[in-house]
Amino acid sequence: MALKIFNTLSKQEEEFVPIEDNKVKMYVCGVTVYDDIHMGHARSIIVFDMIAKYLRYRGYDVTHLTNFTDVDDKIINRAAELGIDPLQLSRNYIDRYLEDIDRLGVRRADAYPKASENIDQIICMIEKIIANGYGYVADDGSVYFSVEAVSDYGRLTGQKLEDMQAGARIDVNESKRNPYDFALWKAAKPGEISWTSPWGEGRPGWHIECSAMCTEYLGETIDIHGGGNDLIFPHHENEILQSEAANKKPLANYWIHNGMLQVQDAKMSKSLKNFFTLRDIMEKYSKEEIRFYVLSAHYRGPQIYSESALDEAAASLKRITNVVRELRDSAGKFAGTEDADGIAAHFHDKFIESMDQDFNSRAAISELFELVKETNKLISSNELSNQGAENILSVLEEMDSVFGILPVSASENVSDDLIQILVDVRSELRKLKQYALADSIRDRLKECGIELQDSAEGVKWIHT
Repeated sequence: MALKIFNTLSKQEEEFVPIEDNKVKMYVCGVTVYDDIHMGHARSIIVFDMIAKYLRYRGYDVTHLTNFTDVDDKIINRAAELGIDPLQLSRNYIDRYLEDIDRLGVRRADAYPKASENIDQIICMIEKIIANGYGYVADDGSVYFSVEAVSDYGRLTGQKLEDMQAGARIDVNESKRNPYDFALWKAAKPGEISWTSPWGEGRPGWHIECSAMCTEYLGETIDIHGGGNDLIFPHHENEILQSEAANKKPLANYWIHNGMLQVQDAKMSKSLKNFFTLRDIMEKYSKEEIRFYVLSAHYRGPQIYSESALDEAAASLKRITNVVRELRDSAGKFAGTEDADGIAAHFHDKFIESMDQDFNSRAAISELFELVKETNKLISSNELSNQGAENILSVLEEMDSVFGILPVSASENVSDDLIQILVDVRSELRKLKQYALADSIRDRLKECGIELQDSAEGVKWIHT
């Protein structure tokens, strides 16, 4: 089976053929670090985490980079409001970003290049663009890319420049030769953070940082460039122009874009003030529930955000986790004769078949539910053998190496003897009428995935 990817550049699914055998270079546009990430960011982060993990699962050696935009108007304005240095503000939110994705079960990218740490590379690329006839220096020391110098703007959108810009807000600037030209280097304003360049003090434009850092860290042409589909225009269109103007080579062979998380028919964004931070959501939902919610939809389509949708995802996930816990907890206790080798092999193949069709996690999770259904049938009819339980559990955990949706209950790291000691202590506290402490033990155990059940025969406990 061959992995196929929907390529935004060609508008169709294509067989994935890396530039170098078994190696994949993937660059994913990251966030502008002036605030905490919201659930819309989380969707993109989880999607590309899943893609990178599946590529590794399929045997590819993946080098995955995600950038941080740490110099930007929003950062400068927020820092001014708070009275701190813009780069300090960026560093603070980069630290919080990394904390958030760790809590989300995301494998960190191999590198997180920052605009502020690649100024020399950015200046070098701008100089190449000017030398090749695609850029010009304005009177104030700003540098612009001349869109009139290219004839094929709009390869990702499939539209002409004037159609894409219709209705869009155009930066009116007398120093531009064409209102559609975009900044490669912005001349410094009084009091703004800036760096020395051949054109005077200034800072990078937004688009150029990704072109420069992608070239610096991964090379002139990479396998996969990714990001949200809100970046297709103008960011990724402009990246293509800049990189090809400087390097005379294609920037990326495959372009992958995830759909937006929507709230009442509008994309979730800070500018619309309709966002929910990941930190707030993780106070109520586990990382596994959030990941399951995101991956239950195909990454390219839009996804509707609501707490009811998260609740539904959490409930559905329990159907899977209950079976996994039963297989783990009952290891060596199944008395049937069905080794389930054929069932396990079938769903292993269906998982790969689904994921090879443009990382279709929705279809793969559907197959996972079918496997759970078949497993429940074998368990309820006492047909499953110990070997069968091991075979099915192996496939479920193999799938989870890509999805990250099966929780490792805290109680699994606690011995049964220790749990029983805590149960006995709680019982003694109740006899002493110290109910608050007794309830505290019960509540803390519940947080660890252990539920106490008071009965006529005494206190029983179960893994939840």
